[in-house]
Amino acid sequence: MNRGTLQGLLPQERVCRRVRRKVGYCHLRKDAVKINHVADEPKAWQQRQGGTFKPVNISQTEKIPPKRVLITGGHEIGGVDSFAQALAGGFQDLGIPAEVLTPGQLLRRWRALRDPDVLKILSTTAVFAAPLARRVICIAHGIPSVEAQGWSRVFGVPFSYKYANAVPGAQLVAVSHYTAAHIGSIFNVRFDGVVLNPIKSIYLESPEAAPDRCYVTFVGRLVALKNLHRLLPAVLDLLEEIPWLRACIIGDGPQRSELVAIAGGHERLEFRGNPDDRTVREYLRRTKVFISGNTTEGLGITFLEALSQGCVVAMPACGGGLELALERIGHGIQLLPISLDRGEVLSILRRAVQLECVPMPVGAYSPRAVAAAYLEVDSRREMPGIRKWRQSSASLSER
Repeated sequence: MNRGTLQGLLPQERVCRRVRRKVGYCHLRKDAVKINHVADEPKAWQQRQGGTFKPVNISQTEKIPPKRVLITGGHEIGGVDSFAQALAGGFQDLGIPAEVLTPGQLLRRWRALRDPDVLKILSTTAVFAAPLARRVICIAHGIPSVEAQGWSRVFGVPFSYKYANAVPGAQLVAVSHYTAAHIGSIFNVRFDGVVLNPIKSIYLESPEAAPDRCYVTFVGRLVALKNLHRLLPAVLDLLEEIPWLRACIIGDGPQRSELVAIAGGHERLEFRGNPDDRTVREYLRRTKVFISGNTTEGLGITFLEALSQGCVVAMPACGGGLELALERIGHGIQLLPISLDRGEVLSILRRAVQLECVPMPVGAYSPRAVAAAYLEVDSRREMPGIRKWRQSSASLSER
């Protein structure tokens, strides 16, 4: 644009040209050339359609869906990586290409980081890349734990959430109301929305026939935070009481050797490592009771997977998992004491084994539905340059 053309523009047009150049976000397209004064909308873009100009509100213009989505993942079974893989599948179902990256891989995609047509969904340490990126949603997956993550991570995680609040244009989403309420009140963090986790499409298929259910099953990382070492003695007691019952531990981690020692070579207790999703689903379809001991679970994707396959879920009476199916508490969901007392856990497991297994519909947690929810959050974003333009427009109108 030459100097003469710039001088010929209205002041508001010059502001918008600068906004476009500064944020790299093309609100002013080739077929949207001028500003017109419209009732109740002092300044609106005029978009050429069929030879005429049609007023378009800026809030509508901002709802242009992304051309691509980049999602950062992790390495945990049932954790951040499952979340990322399922969400990527949901965007692909909506016709939007999606890719799962590690935080390191994301930082090497400089052009994509700066591209406002690419939505970035950042988890864990990748949140610190938010100032370098445009069009960002940061995810709070749960409450940090010193026991599991160490002091450096415990201080770093809430700092990353505060950091996301401070980055212009970035939004912060929690995976449960439990997570939002606790992190928000403890660390004074502002959340822009709550979107519950998705499950992978393979778990949307209910069992066709009633399987022979004979397992008590755990799925997840074998770390102290999961408290499996406190649940396992009660599970072994249950196996001694019920001869037809078996136990299965799916996952791996630093606590495996300790758990093997507690099991003492019990012939009806299996350690299955990290199998693929289809194998995990088959075990869940043969599971009578699914157990978890994590008292600070942000939501619990494995809870959804187990409920979808008809397992009775025994979980602590706290955490975001309580939000999944309140109507099933006392029936398909049995609440364990937070103390995880061996005798009390055994009593609840005895009751859970006697309950009928009924698969829970989980369509609301399908990858497609959750991806659509993230697009809704994305549509509410406000680009920093547009925010400044609105403020300047408001001050001009007040004069």
